[in-house]
Amino acid sequence: MPNNRKIYTKTGDKGTTDLIGGTRVPKYHKKIEAFGTVDELNSFVGLIRDNTENKHIREVLIKIQEHLFILESLLAKDGSKLRESLPDLDDSDVELLEKEIDAMNEQLSPLTSFLLPGGHPTVSFCHIARTVCRRAERLTIKLNETYIVGTLAVRYLNRLSDYFFVLARKFSKDLNVPENLWKPRV
Repeated sequence: MPNNRKIYTKTGDKGTTDLIGGTRVPKYHKKIEAFGTVDELNSFVGLIRDNTENKHIREVLIKIQEHLFILESLLAKDGSKLRESLPDLDDSDVELLEKEIDAMNEQLSPLTSFLLPGGHPTVSFCHIARTVCRRAERLTIKLNETYIVGTLAVRYLNRLSDYFFVLARKFSKDLNVPENLWKPRV
């Protein structure tokens, strides 16, 4: 059956959009900024996934993308009683990231300095994802001051940015790309 549904609705042409639950808000609303940044992050995760042949990492990145969709929906709900329940993040989602970080760290040399991002496109994509993740974390923390988001969302984003940092280091090692240590002027 062909999909004749148009992608455009024209309902946002005046600068507003719907939250999950039906409340209309300006497109610059705190909730839109937060889940829009998580959506941006999700796109960068797809870019990283498209640039690795490592099957295990690809599988973990798909799980991360699924978790980010869950987080987006949690950030986008308006607080009303929804007809259908939304999925939720779980402690095991954070634990997965911690397990992956620990496994990668076992293969890496100890870090003695700050790193300059770069060295290979895939490494750079990880650093971009890390910084977008930190922005999403800041926006989610700010949003949590007004709306109930929950500490699990913040914990997940905090651990996810750590994951991308360590993943960048792992890619540097696997791709035989030297890490550029920052040498401050003193």
